[in-house]
Amino acid sequence: MANKLYFEQPSLKNWMTKITEIKEVDSLFHIKLEDSAFYPEGGGQPSDFGKIDGIEIIELIEDHQEVIHVLKEKPTKTEVNCEINWERRVDHMQHHSGQHLLSATIIELFDIPTVSFHLGKETVTIDLDTPSLSSEQLIEIERAVYEKILANIEIKTYFVNKDELNTLQLRKLPKVEENIRIVEILHTDVSACCGTHIKQTGEIGLLKLLKTEKVRQTTRLHFKCGFRALEEIQKTTKTVTNINQLFNSHTDLVVDKIEQTMNELKEAQKEIEKMKGTIFDSIANELLSNATNDLIIKSFKEESVKDLQLLAKAIQAKKPSLLVFLSGNENKLLVINQLKNDLHCGDLIKNLLKQVEGKGGGGAQQAQATFETSIQLNQAEYFLKSILLPQVNA
Repeated sequence: MANKLYFEQPSLKNWMTKITEIKEVDSLFHIKLEDSAFYPEGGGQPSDFGKIDGIEIIELIEDHQEVIHVLKEKPTKTEVNCEINWERRVDHMQHHSGQHLLSATIIELFDIPTVSFHLGKETVTIDLDTPSLSSEQLIEIERAVYEKILANIEIKTYFVNKDELNTLQLRKLPKVEENIRIVEILHTDVSACCGTHIKQTGEIGLLKLLKTEKVRQTTRLHFKCGFRALEEIQKTTKTVTNINQLFNSHTDLVVDKIEQTMNELKEAQKEIEKMKGTIFDSIANELLSNATNDLIIKSFKEESVKDLQLLAKAIQAKKPSLLVFLSGNENKLLVINQLKNDLHCGDLIKNLLKQVEGKGGGGAQQAQATFETSIQLNQAEYFLKSILLPQVNA
């Protein structure tokens, strides 16, 4: 079995060691090393990346306590130089230690246990055994965690046997019964964990809570640590700065500015709707005066489907009709049946889509379809005319 350096030397970046075994499997090379600091996936933490003699590791596999390093190329030497992807390792250590500190703090403050932990490339989360967390609780949690980071508390790792577990105040009992590794944040948390961790809480740098979401009966808490947290704050600061410049305001006043602008937009939208109502009323009169029967087929260049639904309401208030409206702006087709007959709009669209490629559907009184091109939209109009005109003229 290889000497697993990542347990006792998590800050090791480079080392020399010997290859003890090479196997070719499906054109890939499975390598075993005498000493390995490459961490395989486990405990919610992804595996390390790195190189062996300059060859990229594409996968790490833990097989019966052995770490197998999968390479695309076969090393030419038996004694090799190994190099950890340090940026990835630091990120994982900051987040894994940050998670232990965060989970312990939430138990300390609110007696809410952590159910699971996920450390992903885009998001880092813990699932908590509670239906919700208030904004006040989140502020309290974040501040308490930051105080422990500033205290720069020592983080110790060591192995114990099954009988020694009773002497420890574990946050959660481990599933394994041998080779039990303990990660202890002094006077704060004791947990069984096989992951890589920093030596002091100060190395976490910063822990920023981002958002919560309800997942079944639990609350999923998103957070970032260290460099990721710094990047998140820099991104947020840049966004706020841009908003301040747009509103010619300061951060402490920008919320009021945005609320004022939103209210002004709502009032403007109301005026626009009134104007649209007047315009659509006029268009409805024109369409009805030109109609020779209960069918109105009309193509519009700029109007959206939402606009055309408002126009349909204006027509219905005057004289219920069978409407086929086409939006050239969106390449969409809208069918509305305001008549008391057996025509089912959804079935009509379903038959249409068998003839012209597109997507859509709907119910008895209203349905719509979307097309990729204006040519398809024109084909759809021609098809519906060929179906509906003979019916209304019969």
